[in-house]
Amino acid sequence: MDVHILGGLSVREGGVSITPTAAAPRQVLALLTAFAGQVVPVTVLTEELWPSGAPRGARTELAAHIAELRALLTRALQASQDADAAGGWTEPRTADSVLVSLPGGYRLDTGVGTHDIGQFERAAGAGYRAMDAGDLARASLRLGEALALWRGDPYAGVAAGPCLRREIARLETARLSVLDQWVEAQLGLGRHEEILSELPGLAARYATNEPLQAHLMVALLRCGRHEEALAVYERLRTVLHRETGMEPSARLRRLQHSVLAVRHTRVGAATGPVARTAVTAAAFGPGHAPGHAPAVPAVSAVPAATAVRAEGTPPVIWYGPVQPRVPVQPQPVRAADTAAKGVAVAV
Repeated sequence: MDVHILGGLSVREGGVSITPTAAAPRQVLALLTAFAGQVVPVTVLTEELWPSGAPRGARTELAAHIAELRALLTRALQASQDADAAGGWTEPRTADSVLVSLPGGYRLDTGVGTHDIGQFERAAGAGYRAMDAGDLARASLRLGEALALWRGDPYAGVAAGPCLRREIARLETARLSVLDQWVEAQLGLGRHEEILSELPGLAARYATNEPLQAHLMVALLRCGRHEEALAVYERLRTVLHRETGMEPSARLRRLQHSVLAVRHTRVGAATGPVARTAVTAAAFGPGHAPGHAPAVPAVSAVPAATAVRAEGTPPVIWYGPVQPRVPVQPQPVRAADTAAKGVAVAV
């Protein structure tokens, strides 16, 4: 069975769609795929369908939705009987063996096939391990593969009750974690000019996410666009104050002060190779050619509050998250809290 939820629900058995068009059975299937291979209690399913309280006859209606899903499965299995061996099964699958009734609930056995959440988590895990090992090129590749699996919002087009909303929030948090690390790897590889084509859009979408705003400020600063970097900080400050009544974290304020200090030195005020060399020297120290960032060690290995700078130039501090980096079930935290747990590295 092939399951795709990162951008709309699509479930296919033997190449045949079993995704219902009706809202309620579609919602039931979505919840079963979210916990594929696990028993989903009837109480969880009824709460998902009727958050305000299950009506009389709710279990009967739920059983009808299950029957509709099994009917779709039966048609799909009949159309793909010749694919049993390719599916890795020693005996023909049946609708009852795929969507199993158990005491107190139901379990969806997807068997072999693709599941984009599993693919995402495996690629993300490989990317995190590469980051910890200091292999930024591999980290960029694997984290990029994880992000490429997203075709849109998870479970798009599915009515979401309380359980699905929690799952959607978990997936969005995991996506943000991967995105943050991918951008960090890109910056570490000196690709600040390349990512400026998409980073502003991401920062606008996640307007209160401090790590993304910091990444954008750093990329702009490395390109000598000091005023735009400062404008990013001011937008963040305005949005945070309006939505939470809070100020940016202390680390973001220090980054802003560093940008101000660099601007006041007029590093990068001119154009051409000389100016780019000056910006690079301010960021990395003397002796580094423009566009060739020095190797950045694994983030976890960088001492806190470290800044490398040329003599007479102010330090510019950038931060990234520390271990653990686990995308499977990240803890929901505020962006400001995430930034507060970071470590400092040189821009």
